[in-house]
Amino acid sequence: MLGGMLAFCLLMGPTPASANDAPGWMHALVNVPLPAHDDKTDAVMLYSEYIFTVQPNGKIKRMERAAYKILRVGGKTYGVVTADFDADTRITAMRGWCIPAQGKDYEVKEKDALERSLNIAGGELSDVRLKILQIPAADVGNIVGYEVEQEVRPYVLQEEWLFQQPIPTVEARYTLQLSPGWEYKTSWVNHAEIAPASIGNNQWQWVVKNVPAVKIEREMPPWRGVAEQMILAMFPPGGSQNKGFQSWDDMGVWQAGLARGRRDVSPEIKQKVASLTASATTPLEKMRAIAAFAQREIRYVALELGIGGYQPHPAPQIFAHRYGDCKDKATLVSAMLSEIGVESYYVVINSERGAVTSSTPPQFGIFDHVILAIKLPAGVSDPSLVAFLNDSKLGKLLIFDPTDEMTPFGQLRGALQANYGLLVTPTGGELVELPQLPATLNGTERIAKFKLDNKGTLSGDIREIRRGDPAVYQRYALQGVSQERDRIKPIEASLANSLGTFQITKASIGNLEQNNLPFVYEYSVVAENYAKSAGDLLLVRPRVIGYDSQNIMETKEARKYPVEFPGPWRNTDTFEIALPAGYEVDDLPPAVNADYSFASYHSKAEVSGKTLKYTRTFEIKELSVPVSKADELKMFYRVIGNDERNTAVLKPGPK
Repeated sequence: MLGGMLAFCLLMGPTPASANDAPGWMHALVNVPLPAHDDKTDAVMLYSEYIFTVQPNGKIKRMERAAYKILRVGGKTYGVVTADFDADTRITAMRGWCIPAQGKDYEVKEKDALERSLNIAGGELSDVRLKILQIPAADVGNIVGYEVEQEVRPYVLQEEWLFQQPIPTVEARYTLQLSPGWEYKTSWVNHAEIAPASIGNNQWQWVVKNVPAVKIEREMPPWRGVAEQMILAMFPPGGSQNKGFQSWDDMGVWQAGLARGRRDVSPEIKQKVASLTASATTPLEKMRAIAAFAQREIRYVALELGIGGYQPHPAPQIFAHRYGDCKDKATLVSAMLSEIGVESYYVVINSERGAVTSSTPPQFGIFDHVILAIKLPAGVSDPSLVAFLNDSKLGKLLIFDPTDEMTPFGQLRGALQANYGLLVTPTGGELVELPQLPATLNGTERIAKFKLDNKGTLSGDIREIRRGDPAVYQRYALQGVSQERDRIKPIEASLANSLGTFQITKASIGNLEQNNLPFVYEYSVVAENYAKSAGDLLLVRPRVIGYDSQNIMETKEARKYPVEFPGPWRNTDTFEIALPAGYEVDDLPPAVNADYSFASYHSKAEVSGKTLKYTRTFEIKELSVPVSKADELKMFYRVIGNDERNTAVLKPGPK
């Protein structure tokens, strides 16, 4: 039996062998039957073990070992071992081995590892470094494995056991050894709770077997939100401040402690706030002026050294340097708002919706972003302020992301909508669901008038109005682009998906710098052979440009995870095509009315005099579609696809 054999190997220590031989625990895996897998599986995790030991002197040791069998060329990546370290973490041992299908074992040691920074790019600077160990002969049919030992000093005594991987796992173990007087608490995510086995000497062990792979699907929730895992919190005796989180309130207390005193203002900040708000006559105007300053004049630069990965820098320092990361920018805005008498609170959040849900247990490290909840002063109300939630204790809170420089104050980008974040107050924390904005604020509206000649050439003028995320994406794409020719490349890419051949004869951009207004493209286009001849008939597609259909549901395998939309969405098209002389409409596509709880689609083709008019509306209403509605979503997209391909038939009219 695999479990018994591995336990024996661990208790007895490595089998005596030559210097380069893999250890006994790896050789015990050579003939282990592989779990069920498909022909696209790159590798199988044969075994993994995490051993977390808290020593009486407070030092913490962590040991990780794992072994994989490589099944396809893509599995060679499992022959690369990485371990991170910083001022609070030390790698004490690192070794890797390969057991080839034929021939002698290979071994590499820590001295063979490469070392590099985790990241010094994209506006981020971290003191975390990586050691990278390349295991030789990580080829198809071979088994690779490694052991890494570390001494750590975590900021929070919490561990994540992410035992489900993108590949199948035969067996995984987690062993915890605590010093006398310590306690622990486990929370299970996407998996039923498993009771540990007590193996003596204040040790406990959890074992899972035959864990299926996380199946990667398009538009699925983040991996962290679907993978099976155990969250382990530890609590030392004597009420130490360094402990795990028992509740979201505990985590809020910890976050509030990190920020204590960081929002104190300097004389320079006071002076800047006075200058920014000098001409403002209302609290809302003052808030907008402060928000615009943070969005436009405070660059995103992350100096995440040590605890700086979690603790914001002091507001005066951020202001003086004119840069900071998300938590820094939120800190400065909060400090400046306090100068005009407006309270605000941190919201710590994951930037991908679905990583955290209402049932997620409190976890250290699950969040990667910080934004603000601004308490709206009494009497402040405006149609532009839509991203707010009502808190039972704090009242009406406007959600604002100072890092998102392109999203207008009062709105929120799609990934953060209907997302869960930790609202941090001076006394604790609360997991809250952020608002979902109206779909009318997010999407593209196209209005076009075309002429069709009797040779099938289509020409006309198009106006595209982009709101919300589409406007943000376009503005980011055009940052630093000055050449007019390059500015229309996004239009060309969009048209290429709908038209076989075309020429843009003129184009202009509106509201590029005015983030509070919709982004506008206006352009003219000529498309030869748009209408297709069929004898004396002309076949014309009323839906000239734009795609709302998707093929994400057209797979052989049944859907396993929900479909996550990027945000609420509403696209509208109004196309008018002036008919060529001597032709009239013989047949029109049928109207389409598809209504589901998660989305709707309506289209209609009609004739008014000598004009063919096509209108349609596509709207996303629910941001997550459960697996139980997968067939409905597939049908929905098929209905849209059919409508987008439908043609109107033109015939010669009376002479």
